[in-house]
Amino acid sequence: MGETKISNEQAGSKKAFRIYNIPWPLYIAMLGIVLACIYANVVPFALPAALAILLVLSAILGEVGDRIPIWNEYIGGGAILAFLVGGLIYTYEWMPKQTIDLVIHFFDEFGYLDLFVSVLITGSVLAINRKLLLKALTGYFPAIIGGIIMASIFGVAIGLIFGKSPVEILTLYMLPIMGGGTGAGAIPMSEIYASATGETAEKFLSFALPILTIANILCIFTASVLNKIGNVKQEWTGNGELLKGNTELDVDRQEQKVELKLGDVGAGLALACTFYMLGTLFSKFLLPSILGVKIHTYAYMIVFVALSNVFNVIPSNMKQGAKRLQSFFGSNLLWLQMLAVGMALTDFNEMLTALTIPNVIIAGFIVVGAFVGSALVGYLVGFYPIEAGISAGLCMANRGGSGDIAVLGASKRMALISYAQISSRLGGALILVLASIMFGIFLG
Repeated sequence: MGETKISNEQAGSKKAFRIYNIPWPLYIAMLGIVLACIYANVVPFALPAALAILLVLSAILGEVGDRIPIWNEYIGGGAILAFLVGGLIYTYEWMPKQTIDLVIHFFDEFGYLDLFVSVLITGSVLAINRKLLLKALTGYFPAIIGGIIMASIFGVAIGLIFGKSPVEILTLYMLPIMGGGTGAGAIPMSEIYASATGETAEKFLSFALPILTIANILCIFTASVLNKIGNVKQEWTGNGELLKGNTELDVDRQEQKVELKLGDVGAGLALACTFYMLGTLFSKFLLPSILGVKIHTYAYMIVFVALSNVFNVIPSNMKQGAKRLQSFFGSNLLWLQMLAVGMALTDFNEMLTALTIPNVIIAGFIVVGAFVGSALVGYLVGFYPIEAGISAGLCMANRGGSGDIAVLGASKRMALISYAQISSRLGGALILVLASIMFGIFLG
């Protein structure tokens, strides 16, 4: 996809409109085969079938979305079109259930999201200048806290206009939106709610999940607008770099000395998968929680990849391979990822149940507050405000791991995935601690 985009900017010739550099007659034949299998309901329940469906369908959606005027500049282009079409396919069953189930299985049970995130975490962290990495991480938690505080202030302020109490805004709107998603956020939060109030967990989830879905959509569109703002206000953005001064990466300097080989990319893949296993070992067995707070596999992954970078224990050729693999996943497979997120996790009916004007406005103010708070604090600690606001703010207010991918895809800043995971996982854990305190004080 990255190569296609580059060619599209060259002279605007008819030749430039190609999908994965596949000749049009051949692509149309491939699309026809995939659609024939889908609607004849003979799609095998196998990994190659899932990849064929997602690669072939997302390619045309991505290319078309990147060329629709206004949409491509302000809404998010091909990535958002793939996401929305995927959600419509899931919600209204535009494809046979067997095909939709295959994509869900591919995304969840096959663990493609885990592979995608692991590759992006490993490549992006190893690409950060190791002398600046520690500074970035120490300044990042204040940016997260700034986002939480400002989201609360914005939410309470607009809530008062609609006649809602600060307690209602903080407990039923702010906490689930900023809680790190569904599985690691809203669901355990519902158990905390049930324990503190004596009500059922389902009562909390019946409201929290639709509000979280609305906020997730708003985060994605906000990220797309911020990308456009960054193109105009270059001094506000590092174009994917969080920390000011990290314009020259260690890996970039090493690439002048080491010739990248195909085996290095394979080594980068092995490295990413091994770091994922190391994170799993700690999160599931050795140290699953710290002070009662459950630590996610991705959080451990980030710590170990960062330490390996700081102490320079990874050979430069493997760093190069991991970075090249991350670049491939973050560009060429982004449309696939966005279509899969839509088909596997996005139910528009769920969103419509809470789609009232007050709820949308309140969720919108919380999302904007999260961005503003993180951007301001980020700027004060030496971060680019757009990158800080997107990763520490919007990636706190979205729907966890899949929301991070959608937000970073819309903003064209996939290199921020490691910071986004810190927001979703460690920031989400902080919100659960706050929820246990606030539910006990205000609702108990």
